[in-house]
Amino acid sequence: MSAAEEHRSIAGTFGDKVRGVGAGGWDAATPVAQWQARDVVRHLVEWFPAFLADGSDLRLSPGPSVDDDPVAAWEHHAAGVQAVLDDPANADLTFAHPRLPAMPLPRAISEFYTGDVFMHTWDLARATGQDDRLDEERCQVMFTGMEPMDEMLRQSGQYGARVAVPEDASWQDRLIGFIGRDPQWRP
Repeated sequence: MSAAEEHRSIAGTFGDKVRGVGAGGWDAATPVAQWQARDVVRHLVEWFPAFLADGSDLRLSPGPSVDDDPVAAWEHHAAGVQAVLDDPANADLTFAHPRLPAMPLPRAISEFYTGDVFMHTWDLARATGQDDRLDEERCQVMFTGMEPMDEMLRQSGQYGARVAVPEDASWQDRLIGFIGRDPQWRP
């Protein structure tokens, strides 16, 4: 699957969860300490444009405020990222972020951003009472790819303390525990 196809699918699933938040649901607590449901969207909409700009000449246009309209904010943002990935002129661009090795732009988006959207889908779904099942195969691939980098990832400050799960836990629960969430968390 190309980075564009991957993003279309994962951002689409996240968008379904965004549109599925019921009345009053945007203030719901999430598995991320001190975040409300709208903060999950805020995180994705706010960190990625700066990351993209730090490693390329590409800029995403600002969209609606997450506080005013989280659905419109997400849809605008996701469409902007998709446009970057769908543009053939960007396929061969090198992403040269100061804290990362140079890599093709689509790979950087896939590894750092689309993976984040995938994991935060669980946060938003769990917080708002929606179906929170993630693709088990992707959970396995992400978990087995991230586990060898455990110490480095923890030092980045981007992940909480690992939550222990049973040895026979699903790949989803292993991934969720690895990134510092309790797979049994409920609002």
